[in-house]
Amino acid sequence: MKCPYCGHLDSKVIDSRINKDKTITRRRRECTSCQQRFTTYERIELMLPMLIKKDGRREPWDRGKIVAGLEKACEKLAVSMADIDTFVDAIEQKLQDYGGKEISTRQIGEWVMESLPNLNEVAYVRFASVYRQFRDVNEFMEELKLFLGEQGKH
Repeated sequence: MKCPYCGHLDSKVIDSRINKDKTITRRRRECTSCQQRFTTYERIELMLPMLIKKDGRREPWDRGKIVAGLEKACEKLAVSMADIDTFVDAIEQKLQDYGGKEISTRQIGEWVMESLPNLNEVAYVRFASVYRQFRDVNEFMEELKLFLGEQGKH
C-alpha cells in the first residue's frame, strides 16, 4: 500500500476491523519508511452488470453516483451516512442477484424508488422529483397522490 505521506510502497498492518455488516475492512497501517500511520478501507469488488443509460450509452456501475444522489435527496434530513451506505449495499446486492450482463438505469431507479420511502419519505419525494423529471406541478401532485395511496395500504 502506497504511503500517502512519503509515497513508499511498503507498510505494515497494525490493526484490522470489520464493520458490523461484514462488508468493509478497516485497516490501520504504518509506513515502514517514515513511520506515519494511515487508514485504508477495503470493500469486495463485485462483478456487477454494465449500465445502459437512457441514451443507449453503456457505462460501469459507479457506487459514488448513487451515493451522491441519495446524499442530495437526504440533505438536511435525519439520515446518516451509514443508512445511505446500507441502502446502496442493498441496491448492489440486487444488482449482483440480477445475474445479467447489462441492466438499464431505469430499472435501478425503480429499485431506488421502491425502497426509498423506507429510508425517508421526504428523500423519496425529492428523489422522485428529479428521477421522474416532472414537467409541471400537476405531474408532481399525481406522483404524490400515488405515493400517499400506497402508504395508506401499509
